[in-house]
Amino acid sequence: MMITAGVDIGSTASKSVILGGDKILAQVIGSSSTNPAKTAQEIYQQALKQAGINEKDVAFVVGTGYGRAQVPFANANISELSCHGRGAHYFLNSSRTVLDIGGQDTKVISIDPNGNLLDFAMNDKCAAGTGRFLEMMARVLELGLTQLGEMHFQEGEPCVIGNMCSVFAESEVINLVNEGVPLPRIVKGLHHSLAGRVASMVKRVGMEPELVITGGVAKNRGVIDAIESKLKAKTTGFPQGADPQIVGALGAALIAKDQAQAK
Repeated sequence: MMITAGVDIGSTASKSVILGGDKILAQVIGSSSTNPAKTAQEIYQQALKQAGINEKDVAFVVGTGYGRAQVPFANANISELSCHGRGAHYFLNSSRTVLDIGGQDTKVISIDPNGNLLDFAMNDKCAAGTGRFLEMMARVLELGLTQLGEMHFQEGEPCVIGNMCSVFAESEVINLVNEGVPLPRIVKGLHHSLAGRVASMVKRVGMEPELVITGGVAKNRGVIDAIESKLKAKTTGFPQGADPQIVGALGAALIAKDQAQAK
């Protein structure tokens, strides 16, 4: 059995997946730090321990994500665009459009029936439409990220958050709080603001069924609901037990398997 690994160093979270053949042997998610190389080593060692194997047992390692060039033990580093496509295809082989909402950027990826990249659009110039946007607003509202998702489904119409810039949106949210606007309405407005930014990117690339959402923000059901509302389309969830946050690392491990076999 060939063993390969993927290490995804994101701006806020880092992930590692180890594959034995096509089976996931280990998956680990941890916080990123100001030292990507150290984070990569720590997250990889945790995955090896979980899998019950040593480094010498791994045939090939691929690094991906924001800090992919800082994975010192990787045999190759690959764009997260390709990795998210492959990882999404592994969990749901009918997926054709992948929406990855990360901490620092958002990507819309079009893939072929084998999970290979066809086209993409990326927002990496502004925090609006990213996980960072939600983290900033959660701090302003003194709420946890899990609470945002839960509060979305409480009563009340969403506020209109007019500013797409995160800094100005923050001021707008503070004003709404000071005016006594109920928090569920503000939270819904934030989710719809993010969803509007994301939906315009999806429309630029073109949406082919099935549409799947990856990244940590995919765990926020309120965001999913808002995106579906903006796109007037349903997203497809991954199978039970599949974590959308490990998709990039999983895709990296799958590509590592291809490259090892090619050698």
